[in-house]
Amino acid sequence: MPTIGVSIAIPSPHAEMLQAKRASFGDPLAECIPTHVTLLPPTEVPEGELEAAVKHLEEVAAQGHPFPMVLRGTGTFRPTSPVVFVQVSGGIADCELLEKAVRQGPLDRRLDFNYHPHVTVAHHVPDPNLDRAFTELSGFECAFEVEEFHLYEHGDDGVWRPVRSFALGG
Repeated sequence: MPTIGVSIAIPSPHAEMLQAKRASFGDPLAECIPTHVTLLPPTEVPEGELEAAVKHLEEVAAQGHPFPMVLRGTGTFRPTSPVVFVQVSGGIADCELLEKAVRQGPLDRRLDFNYHPHVTVAHHVPDPNLDRAFTELSGFECAFEVEEFHLYEHGDDGVWRPVRSFALGG
């Protein structure tokens, strides 16, 4: 059964810089996970239901619209979860609406935590590395237009790969 995810890809050159930083903090998944804002966390979808999921994502994208996103500063989920992230400071409401629409119909699922759009930069690394990530990226800022989101599939090798993009607004 394939495991999929749906995310907003962070564009170049910001994506590569944040991925390199994630690797520098010792995050073992840095090279396996493209830099992104999650809309649907890892979800198993039976083979026969993948086509319906793709059709659903096409409909969500067609009803959506491009929007500006600003990433600024850092945050953390500690002590609940050993994660440091770059904060979404512009485009939060648009992400929330998009996430809610994606997580309907064939992709309806319960979340372990309330949705909070963010870009993970350190996960499951020692506390000093989390502290370093929090401090080193505290001044990070970038802005870009979100014009699409992507369907990703988790490969047998542990790498997340984009399978298809969905243009907002059709």
